[in-house]
Amino acid sequence: MRFLLCEIDYIIFPPRTIEFLFCSVFIMTESSFEVQENFLLIGNKGSYLVEKFLGEGTFGKVAKCKNLSTNKEVAIKIIKNGFDNAGENELKALIEISKLDADEYNLVKCVDVFLYKSHVCIVFEILEQSLYDFLEDRRFRPLFVQEIRAIAWQLLIALKGLKSINLVHCDVKLDNIMLVNQDSKPFRVKLIDFGLASKTKDIPTGTRLQNICFRAPEVILGLPLDERLDMWTVGYVLALLYTGFCIHPWDSEYNIIRALVEMQGMPDSELLHQGLNFHHFSLDSLEEVEGLKHNAIRGSIHDWSKNIKTLIMVCLL
Repeated sequence: MRFLLCEIDYIIFPPRTIEFLFCSVFIMTESSFEVQENFLLIGNKGSYLVEKFLGEGTFGKVAKCKNLSTNKEVAIKIIKNGFDNAGENELKALIEISKLDADEYNLVKCVDVFLYKSHVCIVFEILEQSLYDFLEDRRFRPLFVQEIRAIAWQLLIALKGLKSINLVHCDVKLDNIMLVNQDSKPFRVKLIDFGLASKTKDIPTGTRLQNICFRAPEVILGLPLDERLDMWTVGYVLALLYTGFCIHPWDSEYNIIRALVEMQGMPDSELLHQGLNFHHFSLDSLEEVEGLKHNAIRGSIHDWSKNIKTLIMVCLL
C-alpha cells in the first residue's frame, strides 16, 4: 500500500486544553488541500492513516483512520476551509466537555487535535453507526420499549452532563446519536457533533437552530432558549423510535405548529405573543385547528399523543 505523506502544521499542546489553538489556526491562509484515502496525517498522539470516509456534513468530512502508533481505529473530523467559526465553536465545546467523564455521561471522547494545512482535525474514538443508519438498515421498524428505555436513560444522562457545564447541544437528532458497538454493547449510545453547541447564556432569542424535523416550538416561535430545547429533541427522538416515523409534518414551521396545536391544544396567548416570530403565524387559523378538539380525527391524534407521553414516562421508570 502506498502512503501519501503530507506536510503537517504540527502543534504541541498541554493535556486537556486546546484553547491556545484558536490564536493560530484561524489566521492561516494556505490554499485548500483535500485529504484523500491513504493519506498519512501526523497528529500529536500518533500518525493516522486515512482508510475511508464515513460521511460529509456542512462543516467537514469524517474519516475512519488507523493510529499507526497504537493500531487502534479512530474517527477524524476534518473541518472544511471557510468554516473556521464552526471549528472554533466545536473546539470550545470540547474544552468544556473535557471537564466531564465522557464515558460516564455518554458523550463522544476527543483524543487528539491537530492542524493539517489550514484544516482543523479533531480525532474522536471510533463508534459504530448513527441511530438514523441503524433505523434505515431495519427499514424504520420501531424499537421495543425496553430498547427505547435504555437509549432514553443514556441521553438524559448526557443532557444532565451538558447542563452541569451550562452547555446546550442545539443539534440533537438521529444522525448525532451513535451506537457504540451493537454486538458487544447493545443499544449503548453516545452523543456526538458539538459544532453548534453553545453556552446557555450565549444563545440569542430568535436564533435559528436544529434540523427542522426536530425543531423545538420555542425555536420556531422565537422564544427565549435554554437547555430545554435539547430535552424537546430527545423526546422527539424517543417518539420516532417508538413509531418509526416523524410525529408531525416537517415541510414548514407553520405545519409543525399546526400539528402541535392539534395534539396538545393552543398554548397560552401571553406566551405566544412573547415570541419574536409569532407574527409569522395566523392566530385565527391555529384557533380554528384547536377548535377541532371534538372532531374524531383530532380525538385519535390526542389519544396517540397520550400514548407517546406514557411511553416517555415508562422510559424514565
